[in-house]
Amino acid sequence: LQHKEVRESPMQSVVMPMHWIYNPDRLKEVLSELEPCPEFRPQSANPFYRRTTGEQTCYGDQAYVLLESLSQCGDVNVDDLSKRFYTFFGPGTVYDLPLNDPYRQKGGPKAVLPIDGPWRNGSLKAFIRNVDAGKEETGSEVDCQMDGVTKLPEMLEKVEKAVRVTQNNDMCVAVTLAAARFLEQFILNGPDPNALDAVLAQLNDPKRQNPQDLDRAVIAHIHQVKENLAKTSQQLIPAVYTNT
Repeated sequence: LQHKEVRESPMQSVVMPMHWIYNPDRLKEVLSELEPCPEFRPQSANPFYRRTTGEQTCYGDQAYVLLESLSQCGDVNVDDLSKRFYTFFGPGTVYDLPLNDPYRQKGGPKAVLPIDGPWRNGSLKAFIRNVDAGKEETGSEVDCQMDGVTKLPEMLEKVEKAVRVTQNNDMCVAVTLAAARFLEQFILNGPDPNALDAVLAQLNDPKRQNPQDLDRAVIAHIHQVKENLAKTSQQLIPAVYTNT
């Protein structure tokens, strides 16, 4: 599924100038300036970090590194992928900014945002610390954010290995495997209004591939999505999805 990574790259560049705008009123204001073509906004409105329009988000860069490793190795090679992640996101790179320091102590001076440069995610900071410490398992044990879905190299049997390089977290793996099931559903069937039911059926199948202990929790989340399909984003955020 290297084609998936190729498609993701331009999509990440398209949205980067409006990435992480969590204030609905501010997002509405930004979009009103650009409708009907909000893509590739010339100036970044991102409240956390700023890059030149056309460059990647931190997620797009992770997908790029995976694609590069797959291209060179022909398969998921954990050692190669780890080295490439460290080379791309580690010391001496464009990500190596004071606020992105993986050893930055909490409680210091308040950060001035947005920073001038890319944002290094918490999972990547933990990954760098674990590599520096010589740990065999390099992924963060607590981070279960959406970085996982940038690492869908092939079908299910390869996903977990790729995810755990930077996110060694069971919930993150379970959710990313569900994302891989959705991706496979669309690749095999094209636009599919029954995709939610199809993936639910897979997750409920006792003979499913790559079963996870947390699949029941993922099923509950998918049912929550189904129950809220008719609602607008304004109705859902932050009433239902409170972490935004």
